[in-house]
This record gives sequence, C-alpha cells and structure tokens, in this order.
Amino acid sequence: MSLKKVYTETGTGRGSEPMATFETRLKNSDNTYRELFVRCPKNPILTADDWPYAVNTVFNPAATVYNGKVLLLARVEDRRGFSHLTKAVSADGITGWQIDRWPTLEANPNYPEEAWGLEDPRITRIDELDMWAVVYTSYSRAGPTVSLALTRDFCTFKKLGSVMPPEDKDAALFPHRFNGKWLLIHRPMGAQPPLSDGVGPGAHIWLSCSSDLKYWGDHRILINARRGGWWDANKVGLCAQPLETPDGWLILYHGVRQTASGALYRLGLALLDLKEPTKVLHRSDEWIFGPQEPYERSGDVRDVVFPCGWILDHSSGQIKMYYGAADTCICLATASLDDLLKYIKSCPEQKLPQNI
Repeated sequence: MSLKKVYTETGTGRGSEPMATFETRLKNSDNTYRELFVRCPKNPILTADDWPYAVNTVFNPAATVYNGKVLLLARVEDRRGFSHLTKAVSADGITGWQIDRWPTLEANPNYPEEAWGLEDPRITRIDELDMWAVVYTSYSRAGPTVSLALTRDFCTFKKLGSVMPPEDKDAALFPHRFNGKWLLIHRPMGAQPPLSDGVGPGAHIWLSCSSDLKYWGDHRILINARRGGWWDANKVGLCAQPLETPDGWLILYHGVRQTASGALYRLGLALLDLKEPTKVLHRSDEWIFGPQEPYERSGDVRDVVFPCGWILDHSSGQIKMYYGAADTCICLATASLDDLLKYIKSCPEQKLPQNI
C-alpha cells in the first residue's frame, strides 16, 4: 500500500490529510533525541528546605528581570493544600536566592474568588503602564478562575480581581495592545474532552480581548487539544508568558495525556504572527520537554514539568526556563532562542478542525 493512500481516523479529525511515516525533527546522528532544553546540573534550584518559613512545596514560578536580577514569583503550598505567591531574587538566576520572609502575594478574605488560595502566576512587563502585570489562578469555591494584579515594585500590588468566570486558568497577557486591545491567553476548562473528530467541548487554549484589562470579549480558540494518541490529546494550556521574537510570538504550552498510571505533562511550542497573534503560524507535532529526572517523576504530583516563566538574555540569545517539577520543587533548563525558532518554523502550520 502506498503511504500516500494511508489515512488516519483520529488526531486531526474528519477529512484528515494522508499520513506519511513520521520522522522526528530532533534526531541526532546516533539516532538519539536532540534536546532543545538542557537541564541545570544544580536542579532542583529551589525546594521547600530553602524557604525562610514552614511550607509543604514550592513550584510553578513566574519569572522576569527586575533591577537587573532574576525575579521569581513562586507558588508556595502549605499543609492545608492552599497556595500563595512568594518572591525569590537572584543575581545569576541559579544560586544565592533572596526569598521574602513572608508571603509576597496571598489570598484576601474580602475576595471570594481567592477563598482557596492563589496559584500559577505569569508575569508580563507592560511598558505603557510602567508596571508589571501578574496574571494568576485564584481558587474560588466555584473553581479556579483567572485574576490580575499590577505592581511596580513586587512589594505592593493593585488587584483588579477576577477577569474570567470559573473554571479557567493558565493565563498570561501580551505586553502591549493590538489595534487598541489587550490580549489575554487563557484556558477555560471544558466540561468534557473534545469529541473523537477533534471538535466540541474540551480544554483548549483561548484568546480574549479587552480595552480596559477588566472586561473581556471576542473569545476564540487559539490552540486546540488534539485527540487519539497525541501527546497533547486530553488538554492543553499556556506555560510561560508569550515571548516576542523577530519571527513571531513564541508560545510554550503544556499538553496532557492520560495514561494507565495517570496524567503525563509535557511541553510543546507554537509560533504566532507578530502583528496578528490570533494567527498560529506553526505548532510542534511532537513534545520537546517532558518528565525524565527523578525529581520530575516523583513528588506530590508525579510526571509533571510545568513552567510559568522564562527569560531571554538578548545579548547571548539564551533562554532560562523556570519550571515546577512534580508539584514539589523549582528547576531550571536553558535553550538557544535560535534553536527554538529553527525547530518551530520547521513544524507544520496549525490547522484548527472545522466547527470547533
């Protein structure tokens, strides 16, 4: 049988294109995988033992550069199971962390959407406002929702409250407006997985618009969760904040696949049009980073790598990706921006299923 006549009934949906034999774009000459991200040999770089007060776990940090130093805003979980956010600052982004001696940003009892804590922040520098935007998951009794706060110094914060109804999470802002509108990437929680043809309800990545950072509309799906045997077959969600490059907005996202032993979290890339981020130019068809080391495979939630922030060194072209490992500790991996762009531009164009 000719490969040109082999069709798939899962994955891309009805009217699927012919499938040829897949060959990875990340193959070394010895037939091993070439890793785009290299783990820091000092991993994990931060654990609960490093904290100046008693905590259960530290993980899923947002990342930015503040006053010439790396600033992480880490998710910190106590033994109730509630989380808050705490600042950690380092000159080299690896060692010598200065950690706030008490929670930097925590739930306010006057905010019902924060009843069960704050989780998984992303930080975006907003030059127009001369502020940093911190988008985080606030956990209400109705479920998780997306909330927004603004700060100039990471000591005091102006909370704008919840900007999406529950259940919603995995959100970040773009750093400037497009045609007068702010853009927010987020992930509503579908009531059920997508149907077998890739359409219908599901945990997809969405994009929404606002003129005032408070009221959001023009909601649309940006990246859909695939189906079948794909590595991101059950749900997808944004990881770090969008990264502006000459070739477009680089998006790091996680995909979840349900296995016999539970959920498996891995990472992929997408590239959005620089002037119209509603357009997905390319999407990786294979995952590029996944749980491998013991500290990623064993912990409070096994088999999870979950970045909420990355930093680009413009002089060297190196990216530092900060991620939570197994919902237990904080780790670092580095990559070359050129390598990431070369890889993602070799990947297929994103094609949303019809009627999604």
